[in-house]
Amino acid sequence: MDLSGTDFLSGLAAIVLLDLVLAGDNAIVIALAARNLPRSLQRKAVFWGTFGAVAVRVALTAIVVYLLKLPGLMLAGGLLLLPIAWKLLKPEGDSGHAVDPADSFWAALRTIMVADALMGLDNVLAIAGASKGHLGLVVLGLLISVPLVVWGSTLILKLIERFPVIVYLGAAAIAWTAGRMIAHDHLLSGWFDARPALGYGLDALLIVAICGGSWLARSRKARARG
Repeated sequence: MDLSGTDFLSGLAAIVLLDLVLAGDNAIVIALAARNLPRSLQRKAVFWGTFGAVAVRVALTAIVVYLLKLPGLMLAGGLLLLPIAWKLLKPEGDSGHAVDPADSFWAALRTIMVADALMGLDNVLAIAGASKGHLGLVVLGLLISVPLVVWGSTLILKLIERFPVIVYLGAAAIAWTAGRMIAHDHLLSGWFDARPALGYGLDALLIVAICGGSWLARSRKARARG
């Protein structure tokens, strides 16, 4: 990757956007885990819990970045991202945040790190694909986006509620990442490299299928209710 070119900027923008859209639930879990602590410990638990969560996220992403270099796994990862993008656009129902509030600093720290690791698997896969194998880009993207998610989660959620297009942009970014992963897999890259237009066509097809399909499904459901 050319670290001074458009690949770097587009990859960084994609990572930050993906993490902001996908990590909203993680920020809520962090708040729930620390809500019963004294106020003096809440910020400390959130800070160190976030620090530990970022470390775990970077380690998991490094492993996934390495694994995606194996033939066929980039293709599988791209296909796995598609239901993640579709799920992101599903109407909100039960949030499912079954997180018991912790009664001590260390319990909150453990809850935050474990919950983030389990809930962040979709983030890890999406970010690993968007990074194009560059771990430094992953670290920089997380350093930018995770503090925004943790300390600006309320603002982010309000923005998403007011401007639903943000969620569609996030889903489009995931679909685009899936297309890039599929086209760059070792098993298919030679074929797509010889036909570059088809690679862009695949990106467009996946974006339209996910975002357009979800919009049509929502419209039909709304008409059925009306």
